[in-house]
Amino acid sequence: MSDVSPLQQPAGPPMGVLSAQAFDAPRILLAGGVDYAMYDRFRSQLAAAPKAGLVVIELSTLGGDPEVARMMGEDVRFHSDLDPSRRLVFLGKAAIYSAGATFMSFFATENRYLTRGTRVMIHERKMDKHLHIAGPLTTCVASVKAVLHELEHSIAIQNEGFENLIRGSSVTMDEVLQRAPENWYIEAQDAKALGLIAGVI
Repeated sequence: MSDVSPLQQPAGPPMGVLSAQAFDAPRILLAGGVDYAMYDRFRSQLAAAPKAGLVVIELSTLGGDPEVARMMGEDVRFHSDLDPSRRLVFLGKAAIYSAGATFMSFFATENRYLTRGTRVMIHERKMDKHLHIAGPLTTCVASVKAVLHELEHSIAIQNEGFENLIRGSSVTMDEVLQRAPENWYIEAQDAKALGLIAGVI
């Protein structure tokens, strides 16, 4: 998950709740796994998007690479700072799972929207690694510590992203940490009621 605070949009386009008409023609359309191919599509569409006014980024995904999601999120943050007259808004459609929720966490709450019936799924990062220990004992200790450090830093990055996602909502960090290991699915209207998003379209 993200290791930065959610975007605090600068002065520019109005920050009120948007109506359905505002989402009639999203400028950036993304669907499928969050991977480097999606990142390339995202960068191309972002470069072609207007430098002022409302820019809707529509996403539907069953998940993917969380680090790619963070890269996309950093681009949103950077370009929001670069073009303060532009309002970048997230629209989740059908499924926003895993890395999709990571990407959404980079948007300020007032710039997060979901379509009706959309589910957001929050879960812990996963690791699939076999640790083979062989050689001098000091080398074995170093190998074990390296894996431990990888786990610790991955957990820290994950939890920072959780904090960004829930900031300003009624969801507590304890609740996220309790429910994320079992895959927490949140329906759009529930996400709005919890204060995780601004509206349901």
